[in-house]
Amino acid sequence: MSANDQIALVRTQVHSVVVGHESVVNGVLNALLAGGHVLLEGVPGLGKTTLLKTLGRALHLDYSRIQFTPDLMPADILGSLVMDTTDTGAKSLRFERGPIFTHLLLADEINRATPRTQSALLEAMQEKTVTSGTTTYQLEEPFLVMATQNPLEMEGTYPLPEAQLDRFLLKLLVEYPEREELTAIVERTAEAEAPQVSAVLDRDQILGLRRAAGRVLVAPHVRDYAISLVLATQPRPGRPNALARRYVRYGSSPRGAQALVLCGRVRALMHGRLHVSIEDIRALALPALRHRIILNFDAHADSRTEDDILLEILDQIAVPA
Repeated sequence: MSANDQIALVRTQVHSVVVGHESVVNGVLNALLAGGHVLLEGVPGLGKTTLLKTLGRALHLDYSRIQFTPDLMPADILGSLVMDTTDTGAKSLRFERGPIFTHLLLADEINRATPRTQSALLEAMQEKTVTSGTTTYQLEEPFLVMATQNPLEMEGTYPLPEAQLDRFLLKLLVEYPEREELTAIVERTAEAEAPQVSAVLDRDQILGLRRAAGRVLVAPHVRDYAISLVLATQPRPGRPNALARRYVRYGSSPRGAQALVLCGRVRALMHGRLHVSIEDIRALALPALRHRIILNFDAHADSRTEDDILLEILDQIAVPA
C-alpha cells in the first residue's frame, strides 16, 4: 500500500467522526508526519478534542488530555518523584510519569497556564525529553502536542510569547462549520450509537511514513521560493519588501523556512508525489508563517491581519517557471 493510500485511510476514519475541518485534519496529520507540533485557535465547541482523540484511535496511539488552568504546575504535566516504602521500612524515590508521556497530547487552552508551566511543556516539545533530578527520560516517538487557545476570552490568560509560538510547526485556525456540516453534526448527535473508529496504522507504519517524507525531493527553485517568502516577511532595509517594512515589526525566523520545506514534503506525499512543488509551499504559507510574524501599530490601525499580509506577499513574489 502506498503512503498516499495509508494517509487516505486515516483521513477516512477521522472523518467518520469529525465533520468538515478538512484543512485542520490535514494540518494535524502533516505536523505529526513532519515531527512537529500544532497550535489550534478557535472558539470552544468546534471539535478540537474529538479530532485528536479520534486520530489516536485511528493510528493506534496513546492519547492524553491536559486542561490548562492558572494553578497547574509543571509536575502536573511532566511527573514528579514520589517516596516508596517497602515492608521492611526501606525508602526509595520513584519517578511517577506525568500525562506528557504519551504519543498524542492535547494541551487544552494552553494560554490559561502560567509562563512557568507553559515553558515546562514547550521545553519537552523541543527536546523530546523530560528531566527529573539527574535522570533524563526520552519521550517515545511519534510525539505530537496539539495546543489550543481561545481567541475570545483573554482575561486571566497568559499569552504565549513569540519565541514560544515559534516552536509550533503550524498554527491552524478552526472555523465555524457551514450549514451542511452543522446539519450533519446535529444528525450524528441524535444517533443512538457513536461511529466506531478502527485502527488503520500503527506506530511503526507512522514512523515509516516519516522516513518516506524525508526522502521526498526538494528542487533548488522550490527551496529558493520558500526562502524568498520568508525573507519577504522581514522588514529589513535594502530588500524589495515594502509591505513588510510598512506593517511588520518582526518577520519570520529561519524556522519558518524549515517548516515550509518539512511540511511541503509531507503534503507532497499526501498527494502521491515524490517531489515538492511551488503549490505545496504556497498552500502552507499561512499555517507555517502566520504565528511567526509580529505586526506593528500601523497594521493594527489599518485593521490588517497576519493572513492579509502573507497573502499580499504571496501575490508579490514571482513564481519560478
